[in-house]
Amino acid sequence: MKAFSISAALGISLLGAGLAEASCEKVRMAEPGWTDLALTSGVASVLLKGLGYEAETKVLGTTVTYEAMVNGDLDLFLGYWDPAMATYFAPYIEGDAIETVNQNLEGAKYTFAVPKYVYEAGVTGFADLAAHSEKFGSRFYGIEPGSNTQMMDIIDTNAFGLGGWTVVESSEQGMLAQVRRAVSREDWVVFLGWAPHPMNVEFDIEYLSGGDDYFGPDFGAATVHTQTRAGYTEECPNIGRLIAQLDFTVPMESEGMGYIINDGEDPEEAAMRLIKHHPGMLDGWLDGVSTLAGGPGLPAVRAYAGLE
Repeated sequence: MKAFSISAALGISLLGAGLAEASCEKVRMAEPGWTDLALTSGVASVLLKGLGYEAETKVLGTTVTYEAMVNGDLDLFLGYWDPAMATYFAPYIEGDAIETVNQNLEGAKYTFAVPKYVYEAGVTGFADLAAHSEKFGSRFYGIEPGSNTQMMDIIDTNAFGLGGWTVVESSEQGMLAQVRRAVSREDWVVFLGWAPHPMNVEFDIEYLSGGDDYFGPDFGAATVHTQTRAGYTEECPNIGRLIAQLDFTVPMESEGMGYIINDGEDPEEAAMRLIKHHPGMLDGWLDGVSTLAGGPGLPAVRAYAGLE
């Protein structure tokens, strides 16, 4: 998972003053620049376009996304990671301006990871890191600024004796490039790891125990949820039915993310390829869903995806 840190001012600039008024014909989505959410938003876009809707996705910081939903400028967000994003969502729980309508993924996780050779050398938990500070260069490798809160909190509180460490912030790809270099040399590196993600296939990695207070139990176990602006599913019940049925699996997302990261496909290309590899998923996603014009949804999307 990765995120762009975008200030509220920049977010307003990105959104612009003239976003279209909410309507069912155009579905306005956002994702924070994380590959998994780029993929799932891409899947939603393909389904919606196959049904005759217009779909638009903007890359925005999480807080900006929530502000835009509260203001009625965005309709749909497929990427609320719970509990990893609970801090970001907490200010918006009051007032019911944002609705959580569906759990679209279970089995996700998010915490510190190391190459297996480091794990086998004795670094199996957060408490083992400080004793090997020199080998690690006293550095954590994270993703975009604004997405490494747990790392920063560990340093600020000197948890596990790691107060003297620093966080190297870059991007998902920048972090993975550093891991790739380290692994090629069998250097020691500790970084943010998560599933679903192709890193779990590309690298032989292990997740560290003991970070429950920062990432949650069971290696930062998480579920991912679909959220909308308040009242959206009542205004647009056909879309509401679709997104209530739209769910994914960790292996499926890891596969589709590989199309983006390794093969250079854009999210909708990757989504279309994923749908063609798993056409049976359409049956559940589109059960009882119609096209914008009122026709049967499943055959329309199958035709759009080239499955007919």
